[in-house]
Amino acid sequence: MTAVVFIHGTGVREPGFSKLAGRVAAGLTALRDGLRIVPYYWAGAHGATLAAGGASLPAHPGATVRGLAESPAGPGTGADSGDGTAAWAALYADPYAELALAAAGRAPVVERPPGTVVPQHRLQAQLAALAAQGDAPAAELGPGLARAVTDLAAHPLLGPAADALDPDDLAVLAARSLTARVIADALDADAPLVPVGDLRDAVADRLAVALGAPPRGTERGLRSLLLRTAGSAASRAVVRRRRALTEAAHPAAGDILRYLSRGEAVRADLRSLVAGLEPPVALVCHSLGGIIALDTLIADPLPQVRLLVTAGSQGPFLYESGSLPTLEHPAPLPPHVPAWLNLYDPRDLLSYLGAGLFPGRVTDIAVDSRQPFPAAHSAYWTNPEVYRHIVDRLP
Repeated sequence: MTAVVFIHGTGVREPGFSKLAGRVAAGLTALRDGLRIVPYYWAGAHGATLAAGGASLPAHPGATVRGLAESPAGPGTGADSGDGTAAWAALYADPYAELALAAAGRAPVVERPPGTVVPQHRLQAQLAALAAQGDAPAAELGPGLARAVTDLAAHPLLGPAADALDPDDLAVLAARSLTARVIADALDADAPLVPVGDLRDAVADRLAVALGAPPRGTERGLRSLLLRTAGSAASRAVVRRRRALTEAAHPAAGDILRYLSRGEAVRADLRSLVAGLEPPVALVCHSLGGIIALDTLIADPLPQVRLLVTAGSQGPFLYESGSLPTLEHPAPLPPHVPAWLNLYDPRDLLSYLGAGLFPGRVTDIAVDSRQPFPAAHSAYWTNPEVYRHIVDRLP
């Protein structure tokens, strides 16, 4: 029986780790019977904490950003890959961005005939019916749909946007706003799992139908709104996550610094864990977990381990930059290091390539979550393609 040790990345804590490890176990065992999944939760004993409660952190005043409606970029100015990734990045930064653009294009309001149903009221009734279902219609994205629906129904831009769009287009726009809001909230909460783009799009389509749109194929003019939004707001997605990526208040940054300065205890625990397993063993790792595994394998032979899998890993970059603790460039990868499968997403700015540094020793394979950065860095474990590549190579 193959034992698969799953090693998580930076910033992961309970209860998120148990959810993440369970998702990885389900993804692997669905494709291959008889696997033994062994989670290694290193953050419990070795993760970074702010021992003085954050006394070292200065206050961080919030930045102000001019609203999109004030100066939207022209159509087509957004750099997009053709599948909407840049536009989704803009919506994660501001889930109401399309509402603002639609409202800005509204024609002058004229008096309505008596008895006319106000477009805003029609959508609000559909939103109320959706809110009554709780989070279930978007359960794959995580919690928060009911709150997002309530906020959207009361948003001051909903009325002007409803006046500017026909009901079908308005339903599609509202569904994307709700989908983006739930995912943006998950990113702000540092959820360890982010859905891939196909799942995100399927949920958005489902919500659009629930809000009165016909089935998929009715997007019409909304793509131009997405591109205009992307042109002026995509870069704000990274600003939104600045705390999570760069500030010491967040455990992700602290985990990396702590490992690079005091990583031997983490590696010793991993060696002890692997030593107690029957071969063959595979190490499946995310982000900093891949660095921990690589360093451990370089430092001491672990003959039980027949495969190393890294996803979104910075190990190759640390080696090339002279920062990997156990191996300095240009020293070669020791012969006792097993086969290495390195999965990366071209949109994940925290993933790197190893084949050019260790010819014949590393297999780099690109996967596509259809998520912008930083969501792409957390979307590997909801991507079926990732599990297929891993299972194809398990001993």
